[in-house]
Amino acid sequence: MGYFLTLLLCFLASVCITPLVKRLAFAIGATDRPNQRKVHQKVMPRLGGLAIYVAFVIGVLFLDPDNAVEVPILIGSVIIIITGILDDLIELSPKVKLTGQLIAAFVVVVFGGIQVEYINLPFGSQLHFGVLSIPLTILWIVGITNAINLIDGLDGLAAGVSAIALVTITWMAFLKGDLFVAGMSIILIGSILGFLVYNFHPAKIFMGDTGALFLGYMISVLSLLGFKNVTAISFIIPVIILGVPISDTFFAIIRRLVKRQPLSAPDKSHLHHCLLRLGYTHRQTVLIIYGVSALFGLIAVILSKAAAWVSLIILTVIVLVLEVVAEKIGLVGHEYRPILRIVQGLRYVNGKMK
Repeated sequence: MGYFLTLLLCFLASVCITPLVKRLAFAIGATDRPNQRKVHQKVMPRLGGLAIYVAFVIGVLFLDPDNAVEVPILIGSVIIIITGILDDLIELSPKVKLTGQLIAAFVVVVFGGIQVEYINLPFGSQLHFGVLSIPLTILWIVGITNAINLIDGLDGLAAGVSAIALVTITWMAFLKGDLFVAGMSIILIGSILGFLVYNFHPAKIFMGDTGALFLGYMISVLSLLGFKNVTAISFIIPVIILGVPISDTFFAIIRRLVKRQPLSAPDKSHLHHCLLRLGYTHRQTVLIIYGVSALFGLIAVILSKAAAWVSLIILTVIVLVLEVVAEKIGLVGHEYRPILRIVQGLRYVNGKMK
């Protein structure tokens, strides 16, 4: 009952606070103007993540999820929120924005002790990361933070995908008896759903970097808390839960390497852009990606219970399907089709033999 009341409180708080943040965004000039790279056609307020954060703080005060890492997480979140607000106001350079993310990650890793120190391998052995533990953990936090930011390109997309990922994290945290991760995730879910009332297409406000960076930071940290120091297969579970933002980011990196562009270069070839070019409407595109995110969440739950050999088969199939879909929709580029060319070659050979 306490978790349900917390969810309801955060939802209502977010619903009530978002209109106030919208007025504030217009008043201080935190707006997003349309250009050739963006989908929206009018000036939009983009400070919506502040409403999510305020509702989140209210939820934390109400539920009071007591844990030693709570304070470092909250300090890191303040750093992330300040970075996001400044970026929504004056558009920080990539280096400055990355610095804010690194500081927030450093605080939670060093002072909160949240580190991936080792994973258990088959036959009773362990892989210890040693001195790489801290940099690898910081890399995970910064990477997921930016992955959520990259998919924030359509109304309700980043918020919905984040909520779906958090539902999966909540469910698995309850299964493990981790009430802190479950409680923090529920607080975030309620805060996001309240904001989605105004952010789903047609959006009245954007979450901006304030929201995308905050959600990415919190999801990365909670996934670490829930799945660190586990088996080699289970270590993949948070990657599967965040399959949409991670795969979109991965193919964006490949795309820019293939085209010899800087990794920070913006473009219109992300997953949602590709689906829009295929003829899907704005709302259909968002719902399709929601569905894919939910499927990834279901697969993560299955993997947590499956035998190692079954998990390896599932992971292999996922990788192949992702690659084929990426080639089909042009996620890297229309000329990038290695597997499809192999299949086409095999069909040609088979036809000749017949």
